[in-house]
Amino acid sequence: MIISLNTYLVTGAALFVLGLLAIITKRNAIAVLMGVELILNAANLNFVAFSRYSADPNINGVMITLFIFVIAVAEAAVALAIVLNIYRNMQTVNLDEVSSLKK
Repeated sequence: MIISLNTYLVTGAALFVLGLLAIITKRNAIAVLMGVELILNAANLNFVAFSRYSADPNINGVMITLFIFVIAVAEAAVALAIVLNIYRNMQTVNLDEVSSLKK
């Protein structure tokens, strides 16, 4: 069964909207980070879909996706280190309660 470009784009849009809702509505730092990851995965899905369905198939979309994966891994590592440091100092990961990074 062949999946159409529209199916990929609708799935990418749904992932993007879910990630955006997670960022807007959640106050937990881990949930916000998961929302950012969903948005990055939506972009990855769109890049690969456009690369596959373009008139001149090339590997540019896949290369951009690999670059985004590397950036996402680095972002997750740094963000989780910051969240762990905030939890160690303030005993919370609720973004509303963390008003300042000063102790």
